[in-house]
Amino acid sequence: MRRGASPDGPSTLSAVLETRPTTLASRIARIALYLAVWAFVALFFGSQNWLSALYAGHSTPFRVALIYPVTDAALWAVLGLLPIALARRFPLEQHRVLRGAAVHLPAAFVLALAEGAASFKVFDSMGWFASSTTPPRQLMTLMTIGKLHTNLLTYAAIVGLVHLVDYYRKYRDRELRSSRLEARLTRAELDVLKMQLHPHFLFNTLHAISTLMHRDVAAADRMLTRLADLLRLAIADGSAQEVTLAHELEFIGRYLEIQQIRFPDRLRIRMEVAPETLDALVPSLVLQPLVENAVRHGIAPRVSGGELAVRAAREGESLTLEVMDDGPGLPAQGASAGGVGLANTRARLEQLYGKRHRFDMVNRAEGGLRIAIVLPFRRSGGSAA
Repeated sequence: MRRGASPDGPSTLSAVLETRPTTLASRIARIALYLAVWAFVALFFGSQNWLSALYAGHSTPFRVALIYPVTDAALWAVLGLLPIALARRFPLEQHRVLRGAAVHLPAAFVLALAEGAASFKVFDSMGWFASSTTPPRQLMTLMTIGKLHTNLLTYAAIVGLVHLVDYYRKYRDRELRSSRLEARLTRAELDVLKMQLHPHFLFNTLHAISTLMHRDVAAADRMLTRLADLLRLAIADGSAQEVTLAHELEFIGRYLEIQQIRFPDRLRIRMEVAPETLDALVPSLVLQPLVENAVRHGIAPRVSGGELAVRAAREGESLTLEVMDDGPGLPAQGASAGGVGLANTRARLEQLYGKRHRFDMVNRAEGGLRIAIVLPFRRSGGSAA
């Protein structure tokens, strides 16, 4: 609410025209718009008077045809502030219709009569009735009664327009609040999914360290050092949902260093990353669950180990990320591999990109598993080019 405005309704011209806080320039613009509306009304009915006179064979100057509607519009531009204020303070809403009607009906009659009397005074001062033999009081009564119904309709039109504008504003505000709430809920869901990934790979790595501790203390110590570096990098990301592919690959590199300590002679790594993809935006931690799944299910179970390949390429307006291994692949019955990591990755991609992404997990013809993610290609600067 603005300073100086009552809790029930506005009392100044700027408050009548806009109940929400605005800048001075915005208030001036709204006042100008208000006056422009009445000017349009005057021109509209003035042109009607001029065309009617022209059709009847009278040569009436346009400025003369404008006198009557301009006078009416000018009077209603001033008097109309009251129905605007009353419409805001006593809206004709559900459960308050009778209350509003009790205010608007007498106000409409009072203003209708006042406008008629004021019109007579203006025209009388212009000498329109100088040659009339009818007493001025009777003339004023005739004009006031003659304009009563038109003025009542004008009052109703003003109140109706105010309600229409206010209902539109409320609808727009509800839509805006709804979209903001939806965005906050989506962000909250993404944050939850991302927070689940941190302890997931942390616990898995700590479990691997504890297993290695009994066989190779030095290797376990190196893994702890690499894990500390990895956690510092993860914490540095903060709440960012998207990072550059270069940053994501740096994280994956630290993670693979840990895995190579764990499988020194069994894990072979191949990176195929197109240079033009390095500044593309990707979800933070999008590759780690895929790489972990390949190591856990494709490399670790095999005595001879295997090869893990990470590929990134741009294909038109899309970015394709692939993680492949030469392990046993998916079971023949099509059961899905992976757990929390892959499930969270799918959910995050759905939240971030909806139908604009694709997630495929299939067996390779030459053996092993291929997981591919296709995303819209966007550079970190906001450009898709």
